[in-house]
Amino acid sequence: MSTSITGRSVIDELPDPEGRPPLTGDRASTGRWGDRLFGGAATSSGVLVIALVSLVGLFLVIQAVPSLLNNNVNFLTSTEWVPSGAQPRFGIAALLWATVITSVIAMAVAVPLGVAVALFITQYAPPWLSKPAAAIIDLLAAVPSIVYGFWGLNVAGQYFEPVQNFLNTYLGWIPLFKDVGTSAKSTLAFAGLILAIMILPIITAISREVFAQVPTAHKEGALALGATKWEMIRTAVLPFGKPGVISGAMLGLGRALGETLAIMILLSALNPNAAWSWSIFTGGETFASKIALNAGEFDSPQKTGAYIAAGLVLFILTFVVNAIARIVIERRKAFTE
Repeated sequence: MSTSITGRSVIDELPDPEGRPPLTGDRASTGRWGDRLFGGAATSSGVLVIALVSLVGLFLVIQAVPSLLNNNVNFLTSTEWVPSGAQPRFGIAALLWATVITSVIAMAVAVPLGVAVALFITQYAPPWLSKPAAAIIDLLAAVPSIVYGFWGLNVAGQYFEPVQNFLNTYLGWIPLFKDVGTSAKSTLAFAGLILAIMILPIITAISREVFAQVPTAHKEGALALGATKWEMIRTAVLPFGKPGVISGAMLGLGRALGETLAIMILLSALNPNAAWSWSIFTGGETFASKIALNAGEFDSPQKTGAYIAAGLVLFILTFVVNAIARIVIERRKAFTE
C-alpha cells in the first residue's frame, strides 16, 4: 500500500463517500489516551476505596485494643457493660443478639414480601398499575428512618400487641417467645418488623429491575411448552433473577444491621441488672443504638475504646455479610455460565 510523505496510507487520506473526515493517526492516539485515562481513574478509585476501608478498620483496631486489654470479662460472651472504673467489665453478647435477631426478623419478613411485590409489578400488574406501584414503593426509600421510628412507636405499636399476646399464649413455652413484661411497641420483635418496612423498598426495587430484564424468549419458551404462569415464573424468572435478589437482600441486611435512629426510638434499654433473656419480646440495644445513645459519655480513652470495640465488631459483621453475599453471587454466575 502506498504511503504519503507523512507516513499515513494514501487510502486513509482519500475523502469518505459519505462526507466523514479521514481517520488520522492523531484521532486514534486520542482514543487510546482516553482509554488509558479512564482505566487509570477507575483503578485509582478502586484502590482509594480499598485504602479508605482498610484505614477505617485499622483505626478501629488501634483505638479498641487498649480497652480490650484492660477488660476483666470475656468481650464476646459477657452481657455486662460497665466500661468505666478501675475494673472495666464489658461484653457484646447482648448487643450482638439484639442486632442479629432484629435483622433476621426484618429479612424474614422483607425478602419474601419484596420478591412477591416485584413479581406482581413485573409479571402480573397491567402497565397502568405497575408504574404507579413501583413509584410508590421507591418513595418509601426516601422516608427518613426517624419517621419510621416515631410512626412505629405512636401508631403501629398498638396493632402489634394482639400479635404478641397470641404468640405468648400459644408459644410462650418456647424461650424465644417468652413474655417478660415489655411493652409490645418496644420489643426486639416489633423493631424487626419496622426494619422490614424500611428495607422493603431496597429489596423490591432491585428485584424488580432484575425480573424486568428476564429475556422474553425464556418466558415465551416456557409458556410454549405448556407451563402455567406460575411455572414460567418458577422456571424462567426466579432462576434468572436469583443473583439480583441476593444482592438486594444483602443491601437491605446492611441497612438493618446499621440502623440507628429508629432502633433508638423503639427499643427500651434493659436494666443493667436485669436477667438475660433470649426472648424477642424484650427490649435491648443494638451496636448502632448503643454507640449513638452513649456518644456523650466518651470522656475517657477507656470508655471510648470500649464503644469503638463494639463498632469494630459491627464493622466486621457487615464486612463478612457482604463477603458471603459476593461469594454466593459469583458461584451462582459460574453455575449458570
